[in-house]
Amino acid sequence: MAVELDLKKLLLNMTPRLNGGEYVFVSIADPDEDMIQNSVASIKEKEGVTLIVSKEFAVRRNLNFEKLFSWISLEVHSSLEAVGLTATFSKALADNEISCNVIAGYYHDHIFVPTEDSNRALLVLQSLAGI
Repeated sequence: MAVELDLKKLLLNMTPRLNGGEYVFVSIADPDEDMIQNSVASIKEKEGVTLIVSKEFAVRRNLNFEKLFSWISLEVHSSLEAVGLTATFSKALADNEISCNVIAGYYHDHIFVPTEDSNRALLVLQSLAGI
């Protein structure tokens, strides 16, 4: 899979895909192995470990959360050194009053948007890609 740096090509080829399910952000002081294994992503902060997990997992484990999110993946192999992709799609979403939380994976960018805005966010991202 070839990595892409060119912003125009990234935008043209970024097929946004809405992943199934609802996701939540939780903060855990000392997550156990099951929590880590069931997370979509994690980041250590001084206040605790933030985990992104499915709503079902959070409910099953009695984890506190505030908001439901949908997960959109951009199906283009963007370089971690690409300039402007995050700024471009986050501005387009902001212009449509949609908040987003972005995680860059090695191969793809992943965007978490409020569940109630997921279909609108997908349309905004598709229009950026000319779809």
